[in-house]
Order: sequence, then structure tokens, then C-alpha cells
Amino acid sequence: MSYAQAVGETVRALRVIRGRWADLLLAIETPPADHWPPRQLAHTMRDDDELLVEDRAPLVLREHPAPLNLGALDAGQAVERLIFDLADTLAAAVQRTEQGDPRAWLSPDPGAPDSHRAAGSRRHGLHFTCVWIEGRVLDEDTAPEVELDGAISAPPYEVLPLYLLHEARRTARIAEARVLRALGLDLRETPLPEPCPWCAGELILHSAPDGPPSVTCSGARDCSAPVPLDGAERARVWEWDDLPELIAALGVDIAAAA
Repeated sequence: MSYAQAVGETVRALRVIRGRWADLLLAIETPPADHWPPRQLAHTMRDDDELLVEDRAPLVLREHPAPLNLGALDAGQAVERLIFDLADTLAAAVQRTEQGDPRAWLSPDPGAPDSHRAAGSRRHGLHFTCVWIEGRVLDEDTAPEVELDGAISAPPYEVLPLYLLHEARRTARIAEARVLRALGLDLRETPLPEPCPWCAGELILHSAPDGPPSVTCSGARDCSAPVPLDGAERARVWEWDDLPELIAALGVDIAAAA
């Protein structure tokens, strides 16, 4: 694998993690649901979910006396440990910031007199941490800096060594997989228990981390469903925009499933 590929994969994984983090926080307070209908489609049809997510700033895990989804909570805690520990490792190796530099990553200090300093930069949450790690992977702030008086100062960070880039890539991909699996967005094909309402063919739910879910019907040309055939003409395909019609035809209450 080339250096550029390793950087690209790491950055992509970090962005997926922070892009889906609010969904995972919401899932912790939502009872585990069946794979069907897709949870993310159900959420788009509820008026309150957007407010629930936006109210989470700065998007940190908090105490859950009675979490409704232990699997999501376990995934969130595991991902935080992975990402926070990775930031500690990178900071110890390449950080050369001066005292008080706001760009610095501060490791936990259990002996500090207050909880903020005891938590270090972890108090800012996983979203901030992913952005900070991305900066190290992209070798940001590694060039000498010109001060206001014209003096040249050493850069706050050194270039990330190759072995740490590979460690960052490995860790980010593991964490990404945990988030996607907890949300049911990993690559999978799941047969639905209900047959196709138009032809009684087998329905398969397809999910992937890089796009919305879809459903196919094995009836192909024998199926009269008002959706197109796939490229090989072996199945009818309900893409994202068509799924509400299929859900309605199956008699599923999408609002109740959210």
C-alpha cells in the first residue's frame, strides 16, 4: 500500500466515525430494532430526531443510568477508547507544542485539581479527537512558523512516522467497523421475512457503509413492482427513494419502527 493510500484510508475512516457518531449516540437511547425497516430511513420520517442529535453538542458519551441499547453503548465506549488512546500515542511521538498552545493534545492527568484538566483533551469528545488525529495524519502544522516579530519558530508537530501512520490507519478502520456494525450499516445482505407484495418473490435488504440501503426482489421480470430491474435484469430494485413505497405495501408502520 502506498503512503497516499494509507493517508486516504485513514482520513476516510475518521470522517465516517465522526459523521456517524451522533447516530450512535442516538442509538444508545433507542431500543434495539430489527434490521427492517432501515433505522436511518425511519429517523428521517420523525420530526424530533434532528433536535435530539443537535442537542448532543459537543457530541460526547455521557452517563446512561439505563441505556436502551447496550450493544450501541458498548460500541461507543470501545470506539472512544481506541480513538483517545491513538491520540495519546500520536501526541507523545510528534507533538512539540509550547505551553498554552490551543492546538495541543492534552493527555489525561488523574492528579489534576479539577475534572477538566484531569480529562485532558478527551473532554472535548470524539468528534474533536478525530479532527485532531486527521491533522496529524495529513502532517498539518509541521513547517516552521513565522512569529509576529519575524522570528522563525519550530513547528508544533513533527511529520508523522510511517509506522504511526499505519497504526492510525489500523485503529481508525477498526473503530469505523465498530460504529458501522452497531448501526447496521456494514456491508451485508439480509433476507426479509415478508415476500414481495407484487410477486411473492424473495426480498433482500442490501446495506453498505458508503451508501443508503436498497432492497431487491428475486422476481425480476416476473415481478410487477413499479421499480426498475438491476443492471443484470435479475432482480427488481428499490433504491432509497423507493423504499417508503415498499414499506407501505408491506404494511409496516414506519413511524412506530423509528
